[in-house]
This record gives sequence, structure tokens and C-alpha cells, in this order.
Amino acid sequence: MSKTAATAPPAAAAADPSRWKALVFIALAQLMVVLDATIVNIALPSAQTDLGISDGNRQWVITAYALAFGGLLLFGGRIADKWGRKNAFITGLAGFALASALGGAANGEAMMLGARALQGAFGALLAPAALSLLAVTFTDAKERAKAFGIYGAIAGGGGAVGLILGGFLTEYLNWRWTFFVNIPFAVVAAAGAWMVIREPAGSRNSARLDIPGVVLSTLGLVSLVYGFTRAESAGWTDGVTLALFVGSAVLLAAFVGVESRVKSPLLPLRVLLERNRGGVYLSLGLAVIAMFGLFLFLTYYLQVVKGFSPVKTGFAFLPMIAGMITGSTQIGARLMTRVAPRLLMGPGFLLAGVGMLLLTQLEVGSSYPALILPAQLLLGLGMGTAFMPAMSLATYGVNPADAGVASAMVNTSQQVGGAIGTALLNTIAASATTAYLTDHAAEAAAGGVAGRLVQAQAMVEGYSSAIWWAVGILAASAAIAFTLINTGRPGQGGPVASGSGAQSEDAAIQVPVIAH
Repeated sequence: MSKTAATAPPAAAAADPSRWKALVFIALAQLMVVLDATIVNIALPSAQTDLGISDGNRQWVITAYALAFGGLLLFGGRIADKWGRKNAFITGLAGFALASALGGAANGEAMMLGARALQGAFGALLAPAALSLLAVTFTDAKERAKAFGIYGAIAGGGGAVGLILGGFLTEYLNWRWTFFVNIPFAVVAAAGAWMVIREPAGSRNSARLDIPGVVLSTLGLVSLVYGFTRAESAGWTDGVTLALFVGSAVLLAAFVGVESRVKSPLLPLRVLLERNRGGVYLSLGLAVIAMFGLFLFLTYYLQVVKGFSPVKTGFAFLPMIAGMITGSTQIGARLMTRVAPRLLMGPGFLLAGVGMLLLTQLEVGSSYPALILPAQLLLGLGMGTAFMPAMSLATYGVNPADAGVASAMVNTSQQVGGAIGTALLNTIAASATTAYLTDHAAEAAAGGVAGRLVQAQAMVEGYSSAIWWAVGILAASAAIAFTLINTGRPGQGGPVASGSGAQSEDAAIQVPVIAH
């Protein structure tokens, strides 16, 4: 079924006068969620020592958040659709602030892990509510491009900002402030949202909640994320790891079966099967696999191999942040209304791949200005350019009543991609490092300066091997974007998928930015 170009809807003329103020508070909340993912990594060694967390359990400070966030995202997105996105947004902020206060005040391992799980649960409500608020608030094509440009820059660069802020707080205050810093973010964003956000009428989903879908999707996603997390430490052939993957496949297959039959599904399959949305979820998830691994490897390279302090490491990521902001707000936002989205996403992923390719040349003595800085600029420009239309297309042609769950899917693809990227690329790096040490066992055993140099070179060999895989993954992201995403620019007719992926209700209620 084809769809023809649409004119701007009447609602565009009566746009919410407070929409740009609303964007400030939505963006602030998104920044808080994204930077929290990396700010805690910087603080983890200090928190582990203070709270007496064992080496075996320290991964749960990260995993507890990831499991709750990844497992509950679809549920959170549907709650936002039913209850109202503004209500879900403010509740998510309040809960995230409370959980952060508990984490900062933690007096032991149990309290810390509980706080992290609570953060993840409220984050799963907050993140899709924020993205879907943008989708239903900004309906004019040019305004939507600017709004999603800002949002995409924050989504892409917030993690690096977390490294800088985490370094400052840990080095000059203490690790507890990496949690307490979320409270003013949340208070300001919630107060602002209460005063200025006006959710469009008629955009809620009044259908009954799909309880079987909630249970199956939550258990399936938790099993999948935990499987990849466990694989990193226990190995890919570990019995429990394999059981988690098998269990996840069975649960998610059952979830798809249920969703295809129930009257009011948690995740209508049309949200996934429309080729443009599906292309976004898949290409973005793959790109995040590459980026998560890069953040980890580059952080370790700069701190362990080059001897940078946490603060200096954070500042070393500034070129990537600058590139992401420029790519998203200047390139992506300016061109989104002029060219087809695939002509931004595909080249953006390829440009990021070129930056990643430069980093395969890392050596122990590599120069930051000559190699790492230009590589980061290319990565930032490429990912910023690609992220911006991707965030906008996450709600491509979707019924407004499904905007929350469609937004949750893009967060889910990133969360699962992050779990896969950390486990997969870490495993590749560890294998390459071990192989290098085996080949140079005599030199490594010698000790002294020579031994330390071999150890450092082994680490760098591992990073380079994993980064080669990241280059290939970004190339695959570009290929998917070029192949699956076929909508034209706003105002221009463009081919879209037919059949189950383009249901009649989607045709009736379009997200106006993309006229097709």
C-alpha cells in the first residue's frame, strides 16, 4: 500500500507555544539518564572499596541497572501511552531522583544494588516518555528537525559528558556525588515539565494492558541482557549463559506469538515490521554495539596505557562530544528537511567507521593529537549526523497512541546493543590480548620495563582487534540504513513498506514530519 505526500496538518498551525521550553526540560532529563550510564563507571572502583563489594559482585552495580532498564522499557513505553506521557515523565524523574539519593547514601552492597535496580526501573519509564513527548509535541518538519537534532546530540554525547563529570566528582569530591548530582537535574526537569509541557489531546492509548506480553517481553529481555553480561565474565560456552540465551529466544518467540493474536498488544507488530522503523532499530542497535566497545577501550587505553587521570580522560573525549553536537545540530538538523534520511544515516555510519578505522592503528606510543583526536572528530560527526534522523524516525508513521512503545523500541535496541557490544568486543579483545601474551611469554616473564611494555602492547593489540570488528559493524549499520530506510525527505513522496508493516491506522494518523 503506497502513501502519498501529505500537506502540513491543521494542528501544526496551533502548535504549543511552550514547546521550545518543554524541549529544554525533556533534553535535561535525557542528559541525566544518558550520562548516568558512564558516570557510575568512573566512580565504581571507589564505591566498591568504601562499601566492601567483592570483585565478583561489583559487576552487579552496572548489571542491576541494565537488567531493570532493558527489561522494563517496553512496559514503560506502554504505560506512558496509557497513563499520559507527561505523567510518566514526571513520575520517572521523581523515582530516578529518589533512587539516586538511595544510591548516594548507600551503606552497603545490598542498598547499592537495590538503588541501581530502582534507577533502571524508573529510567525505563522516563526514557520512552521523553522521546515520545518530542514525537507528539513537534509536528512541523523544520522544527522537528531542530528538536531531534538537540535530542540526538544529547543521546550521542551524554555518555562522554558523564566521563568528564564523573572524573571531576570522583577526584575532587567523592563517588557519592556521582549519584547525588542526578537530584538537581531531576528536580529542575520535573518542575519545568509540570509548568510547560502540554500533551496533545487524544494521543493516549485507552486499550487494556497486555499482561502476558508484559511478562514475556520483560523476562525475555532480562534473559537476553543478562546472557550477554554473563558471557563477558563466565564465557560464551558456560552452561548458565547458554541457558539464558535459549530461554530468551523461547520467551521472545512466545512474545511475538502472543502479540500477533491479542486484541491490544503491548508492542503492535506493525511498529516493528514497517521497514523504516525496523531499519532504524536494527542499524542503531548495531552502531551502539560499536560505540559502547569504543568508549570502554578508549577509556582503558588513555588511563592504563597512557596514564591519564580520570579528569584528563574525560576531557580527552571532548572532540567526540563536539563532533556529535555539530553532526546532530548543524549537519543532521539542517539537511533533514532537504534530503532523504538514509542519505544522512548511511554516510553518517560510514564516516564514523572511518574514524573507527583510524583507531585500529593504535600503538602504545600513539599520539593523541595526531591519531586519537581526528578519529574522535570523525566518529562524533558521523554518529551525530546518523543519530539525529534515527531518533526522529523511531516514531515514523506510527499511530500517536503507540508513540511511547515505539520510542521504547529505540531505547531497547540501544540497551541490548550496549550489552552485546560490551560482552562481544571485550571477549574479542581479551582473546587477542591472551594470544599476544602467549606469543611473547618469555618477554612478559622478564619483568621490569620490558615486561610492562609487553603487557601494554598486549592490551593495545586486544583493543585494535576488537576495533576492527567495530569497523565492520558500522559498515553493516550503513548497509542496513541504505537498504531498509526508503522514505523520502519531508514534502517529497517516498516509497514505504506495505502489508503488515503499514497498517491502515498508521496511514490515518501520521507523524507529520515525514510526508510520504
